[in-house]
Amino acid sequence: MEQQEAATPRADYPRRWEADVVLSDGGTVHLRPITEADAEKLVAFHGRLSDRTRYYRYFGPYPRMPQRDVERFTRVDYVDRVALVALLGDDIVAVGRYDRLGEQQSAEVAFVVQDQHQGRGLGSILLEHLAAAARERGLRRFVAEVLAENSTMVRVFRDAGYQVSRAMEEGVVHLEFDIDPTEESVAVARAREQAAEARSVHNLLRPRSVAVIGASTDHAKIGHAVLTNLLTADFTGPVYPVNPEHRSVRGVRAYPSVLDIPDEVDLAVVAIPAAGVTGVLDDCLAKGVKALVIVSAGFSEAGPDGREVEREMVRAARVHGMRVVGPNALGVVNTDPEFRLNASLAPQLPGRGRTGFFCQSGALGVAILATATERGLGLSTFVSAGNRADVSGNDLLQYWQTDPATDVVLLYLESFGNPRKFGRLARRLARSKPVVVVKSGRNAVRPGLAATSVQIDETSVQALFEQSGVIRVESVAQMFDTALLLAHQPLPQGDRVAIVGNSSALGMIAADVAQAQQLELACDPVDVGASAGPEEFAAAVRDAALRPDVDALVTVFAPPVAVPGTAYARALREALQEAGVARSKPVVTTFLAAEGVPDELVVPGPDGLTGKGSVPSYPSPERSVLALARVTRYAQWRAAPKGHFVRPPEIDEDRARALVDGWLAEGITGLDDARAVRLLGCYGIDLVPFRLVTGVEEAVAVAEELGYPVALKSASDQLRHRNDLVGVRLDLGSAHAVRSAYADIRQVSGLDEVYVQRMAARGTSCVIDLTEDPSFGTLVSFGLSGVASELLGDKAYRALPLSDVDVSALVRAPRAAPLLAGYRGTEPADLAALEDLVLRVATLAEDLPEVRDLALQPVLASPTGAVVAGARVGIRASPAALDAGPRRLR
Repeated sequence: MEQQEAATPRADYPRRWEADVVLSDGGTVHLRPITEADAEKLVAFHGRLSDRTRYYRYFGPYPRMPQRDVERFTRVDYVDRVALVALLGDDIVAVGRYDRLGEQQSAEVAFVVQDQHQGRGLGSILLEHLAAAARERGLRRFVAEVLAENSTMVRVFRDAGYQVSRAMEEGVVHLEFDIDPTEESVAVARAREQAAEARSVHNLLRPRSVAVIGASTDHAKIGHAVLTNLLTADFTGPVYPVNPEHRSVRGVRAYPSVLDIPDEVDLAVVAIPAAGVTGVLDDCLAKGVKALVIVSAGFSEAGPDGREVEREMVRAARVHGMRVVGPNALGVVNTDPEFRLNASLAPQLPGRGRTGFFCQSGALGVAILATATERGLGLSTFVSAGNRADVSGNDLLQYWQTDPATDVVLLYLESFGNPRKFGRLARRLARSKPVVVVKSGRNAVRPGLAATSVQIDETSVQALFEQSGVIRVESVAQMFDTALLLAHQPLPQGDRVAIVGNSSALGMIAADVAQAQQLELACDPVDVGASAGPEEFAAAVRDAALRPDVDALVTVFAPPVAVPGTAYARALREALQEAGVARSKPVVTTFLAAEGVPDELVVPGPDGLTGKGSVPSYPSPERSVLALARVTRYAQWRAAPKGHFVRPPEIDEDRARALVDGWLAEGITGLDDARAVRLLGCYGIDLVPFRLVTGVEEAVAVAEELGYPVALKSASDQLRHRNDLVGVRLDLGSAHAVRSAYADIRQVSGLDEVYVQRMAARGTSCVIDLTEDPSFGTLVSFGLSGVASELLGDKAYRALPLSDVDVSALVRAPRAAPLLAGYRGTEPADLAALEDLVLRVATLAEDLPEVRDLALQPVLASPTGAVVAGARVGIRASPAALDAGPRRLR
């Protein structure tokens, strides 16, 4: 219901409020604030609404929109009155708005969706984005008036995850709710995001029909290769070659353009020169194609002009509801017999399996598919995204989360588009399906990916992967080693390993690698001898597998001369089946130095694929044990508690926010001692009492005020934090000691100023930092102070947000951390107090992204607690949040 008059119009709406969003059916729309230039579009939108929809929105007949209302609805100030429109092509398909109620922190919210686009989730998306804009403008509450019979709209508010109060009067439902995000509202938004983005990939990988634009009769052209591969794979739906010069290609009727195809087209593969892609895109948009795979090159990898064409192409595709793979892509594959889709340039596909694969480079994708075939690793789906202008690895993570045909996920990443979102999605997916990643591009990103990538520091990458449960490997070979084990064997229940073989040398190599990888040997390696027959070898394997203290089994086998190796393989498989370990204990082998799963070690699955219990073979003991070690670490992460995102008590976020906003408005960035203490105090982080003095007598007076013993510290950061304590004097118990210490420090520093601080209980000196990665966000780091720790870089890092499990792991992660736990009989420090302090720092960093520089040093951890003796805090304008706020595509 509209009650206020129009505010002064403004054209400079916040560009950050623009977003491409994915709807529940996988299509896309463009969201942006309304402008006066939208007047004609708004009138046309209103005209397309049914009488029923207009009645629900305006509470009465409203057949036409008078000019005064057009002006009122399009002239907004983007502060107290905000309206957002959802665009599909050039048409408005939904409008949402809020109007502040007087001087209150409340606003009335309403939206309306065009009839044929209702049920696609537009109402929920508009509510999310309006709430985010309102919070930014200082609003805290929404109210809405909805006709009681408009149950769909009532459900939008009810199901958003907010605590909604309802009242009914004369057939109108009055709704009120706070718009600050709640745990439930965030969970609802994330679930809808996953379902929508998964559906958009579903449209890409499970098309009912495919058009090949640029299908060629010339065998040397990529358009011929794509069409040939589609037909050779025996795609189950119709294939439409598009070629204006030929009536047919490869015996299949061709069409001059995609618009001439008489039936619907779900997926179009574009294989024409880059200069012609824009025109083809317009045809695809007019045809209503759902997804596009562009294998053509010549875009962002070719220079700035190509980059601009690529951006415009993706913008146009998204605003018309279409997702794009590429450009410069190898293509997409789905081995499901229901589709048998090979819309790619890869001439040979691996067998069907339960592993999904995503990579960026097309050339590398061909090699990866060939290697998968050689190693016998079947795939469920494969996407090579090329320049990754639109569809990215994050989209595939969303799809594989609920794809019943995929059990293992492999990623070859050269760069990140949204690293924080990647971490969130990977952490969730890895709880049910292992994620194995090769991350290249540590020092550079190829030109084709630069436009859609952010550079993040290697430290951030490692922290991201560790927290997310990602299995990181260094090469494609290691990826396949690990994937073969994950695809065919169960996860180990522990780290105890037995080694059985017919070569003592191979057994010792395996044992050395296992111990180096922190695997525990359940027993000495069992050597049956080179002359042992298949039955003797199998019996030893069976005995080891049945031991209750064995979690995984490594068999090392050197084929004898007299007996065929196949006999040993069959005996090995039968022994494992008799022992009943096929689904409880993983087994790796070096059988015949083969790579993959030898035929004799295959256990057929119920769906005809190579099933669980099939034993992967490696060409060396080292590679088999390294693969087992990686999988064991992943199993430990997966079995560990998930943790909870908790907030410590006694936090005053509102006061802290007001302080930071006020200081930034004054141009203050580096906080002095008083300001740092005030800000940290809002988060329950208290420093040991101290004062800055400028003379010896003031130092004595302050020491007596604080109470002896005290410490004196130079005002110079360089001297105060030196490990040789040249700028620090401790345990000063008298005025004479203070005077003497002051003279010493002044002589060293040349400064009159010194800090006088009450002595804290002795403890192990630690440091807690915030480290900024401008493209990724903030890392919390923890380490012990000292020359050795600094020299060796002995710090641990975790990415925000931190769960309680992350915090616990962080303080135990440095190599020197055993010093905190009672090393060599010393009394252990209060780790719970240390964890509480780390959690408070992490909460501060999450609440206040403007805090870009923070160090607590030293933090003294002792059996009685953890106290902060020094702090440094710096603030700057908040960076763009890569994974915060309402749903949006990158």
